[in-house]
Amino acid sequence: MEPVDPRDLRISDADRHRVAEMLREAAGEGRLDMDELDSRLDAAYAAKTYGDLVPITLDLPTRDRLPEVRPAAAAARRSPAGMSPTYGGSVAIMSETRRVGVWDVGDRHTATAVMGSVVIDLREARFPEGEVVVNAAAVMGSVEVIVNATTAVVVDGYGVMGVFEESRPRVPADLDAASPVVRVRGLALMGSVEVKRKGPPGDRRRRRRLGH
Repeated sequence: MEPVDPRDLRISDADRHRVAEMLREAAGEGRLDMDELDSRLDAAYAAKTYGDLVPITLDLPTRDRLPEVRPAAAAARRSPAGMSPTYGGSVAIMSETRRVGVWDVGDRHTATAVMGSVVIDLREARFPEGEVVVNAAAVMGSVEVIVNATTAVVVDGYGVMGVFEESRPRVPADLDAASPVVRVRGLALMGSVEVKRKGPPGDRRRRRRLGH
């Protein structure tokens, strides 16, 4: 029997209601006017498959709340201007995009993976004051956000026939009042958005060399 394309699978009423909630939040935040809201709500409630939901939600981050300012985090990992590359977004369409090493992350970063893979490694990234918000959208693709032991994480998104979660940590969290905060929000539609807490880059290779 021919494999079924996930986009052709039938959705449930619960899926339609989740998308409708996202649309109403977006309208309340000024991202959609009332005509756009009505049009997209009609499309959401008329949708029959997961593929029908893609154009309705792809351009919308979800739960866009103002960040909580944490002055103590300002000194955690600040970077002198121009000393490191800065990336405001990451897009992978049937491809892979990786942000690794030392780089400057702004207070907003948009990650979009459509049948592709985005890796955002924040373990050596330099943070601004306050909270960092990663708006992640994975449509039949994956977004992976990697943090270290001293970074606090808030996972605030939806999975629709997908996974949106913080996975089991590789290292225990070591948080205090000065820990930078990363909020990951958005949508995984037939894809995955995962936050992974790991040790320092290259730590596994070092342990292997030491025989651990």
